[in-house]
Amino acid sequence: MYTDHITRKELAAFMDHTLLRPEATSSDIEQLCLEAIRLDTCAVCVNSSMVEVAAAIVSGSDVRVASVIGFPLGACIPAAKARETELAIRQGASEIDTVIQIGWLKEKNYRAVAGDIAVVVDAAESALVKVIIETCLLSDEEKRVACAIAVSAGAGYVKTSTGFSKAGATEDDVRLMREVVGPSVGVKAAGGIRDLHTAIAMLNAGASRLGVSASAAILAEAQE
Repeated sequence: MYTDHITRKELAAFMDHTLLRPEATSSDIEQLCLEAIRLDTCAVCVNSSMVEVAAAIVSGSDVRVASVIGFPLGACIPAAKARETELAIRQGASEIDTVIQIGWLKEKNYRAVAGDIAVVVDAAESALVKVIIETCLLSDEEKRVACAIAVSAGAGYVKTSTGFSKAGATEDDVRLMREVVGPSVGVKAAGGIRDLHTAIAMLNAGASRLGVSASAAILAEAQE
């Protein structure tokens, strides 16, 4: 159980310092990466077009580079996601956050959903793949199915949200996802985590990674 006494260093280790706004410039990404190095977060999470910029800046540090794929809708063809993944890895990403094909899940085309994830896992090779299921658009049963499919397709993580839809992470969703995937697969909570209280609540609900843009503000609330 995590409490308000968690240290900055402990909390930073759970964080993907994130900037995915479409108007973000290379200069903004540079600032993000320098903040991540200073704060000692686990990773930075950026759009695939910014992976090369981010990788150059964090080179030599312990900060990883995560690239989103098929973001934020997940509705592009699987081959496009696979190619985007290949290029992101080539340019320096070591983690991949891919969005599922939500429409296919809704129509119960589970084989296609699994294939969509599997091609990204294959293209990622040894890189960690996190599957964004966009919980705010799903029923609880659909969330369970999405998580089970992601695990069966070889993903290392499931993730709540893009942060670009109707809502972000909730404690209930994180608990549900953790229940489905068990202890060996990660759960990333993302979207709407802007203060220490919410960050701790997500960890206690079962999250093992936090996608946050307000990393500095959250960590400023934590213990030295």
